[in-house]
Amino acid sequence: MFKQKLRMPVYHKLGLIPSKRHITFKNNSGGLYQEELFGTVGFAGNYSLVYHLYPPTTIKSMAEPYSVEPVIAISKNLSPLSFQGFQIPAIKDYIESRKVLMLNNDLQISLAAPTESFSYFYKNADADEMIFVHKGSGVLRTMFGNINFSKGDYLIVPRGTVYQLNLDTNDNRLLIVESSSPIETPKRYRNAYGQLLEHAPFCQRDLRLPEALETIDKHGDFEVKIKKQGLIYSIVYDHHPFDVVGWDGYQYPYAFSIYNFEPITGRIHLPPPIHQTFEGNNFVICSFVPRLYDYHPEAIPAPYHHSNIDSDEILYYVDGDFMSRNDIQSGQLTLHPGGIPHGPHPGAIERSIGKKATNELAVMIDPFKPVMITEEALKIGIPNYYKSWISTEQINHK
Repeated sequence: MFKQKLRMPVYHKLGLIPSKRHITFKNNSGGLYQEELFGTVGFAGNYSLVYHLYPPTTIKSMAEPYSVEPVIAISKNLSPLSFQGFQIPAIKDYIESRKVLMLNNDLQISLAAPTESFSYFYKNADADEMIFVHKGSGVLRTMFGNINFSKGDYLIVPRGTVYQLNLDTNDNRLLIVESSSPIETPKRYRNAYGQLLEHAPFCQRDLRLPEALETIDKHGDFEVKIKKQGLIYSIVYDHHPFDVVGWDGYQYPYAFSIYNFEPITGRIHLPPPIHQTFEGNNFVICSFVPRLYDYHPEAIPAPYHHSNIDSDEILYYVDGDFMSRNDIQSGQLTLHPGGIPHGPHPGAIERSIGKKATNELAVMIDPFKPVMITEEALKIGIPNYYKSWISTEQINHK
């Protein structure tokens, strides 16, 4: 159980709700709307009260579950690794397209390239999800309402949310973090009431909340595929999952665009925490965006070498020229494990001196516990990445 006081500091409501909680709320025929408390962390975390046309418990059938548990290839690792993310195959089915590359007890990191919208409904009962949209656009449909998304959007989906992704094209690339704890905005950017502070790199105005609530009154066979403990359970309900007439509260999906992250800059190089965008238990997520470089007359814009002792560092490269790395491609990932120092590639420090700005765009995930590497990751691995800090001059000298 997570002890921190959780908050997504925006109260939101859509549709019809009664004047008080847990009282009679009747439809036009005199029957009762069905109230559901949707929350996590027991009754101590964020929650919303949701009002359905029908009880959300009417199961018609359940199929035998099947496993989507990743196969671990490397359980203990000290080698810098890199992966060509765009080599993940494009696959029609959303669940099948999700390939876990790295994981520990706190999170799983996946890539996905689904080519079609899916007719079933999906629910992750184990984890909150952060879906970063590298390529593609569409609509995230949930019982809380719809959210349009496009390239650069982070979609934050609380565990237990039944959703569909309606995709506009067949060319989609997604980076997915599944978190065993709630995914939140950084605590240091919030006041005691949960409002984002003036010095935060984004504010509540930048968050896109659900809208266009769909209340679908249909009976039939509606399949919800639920992920629980590494298994997918197919459960058929007798009515459409989006039968909600109204809801209010603090627990719901939302979107935030990486293009709305306002970078923090200084006279000399500032450390990676200035890029932090989200956090969970034992990990943080950061956004590297186009920004002005450091403006001290003798500043070195490239990051200094630093020792990863207490965390792994995973970078997902989106667009632009990432100034601290050589020969990086869009969709590539790098893993610099805790325990050994890492830093800019040969020549990067010198190249950065005198530069005024960078156009890099990347997502960084720092787990505070070591990650394991899966067989799916090794399929797209770049051989001998750990040798890429040896310069040509050093090789010739030998």
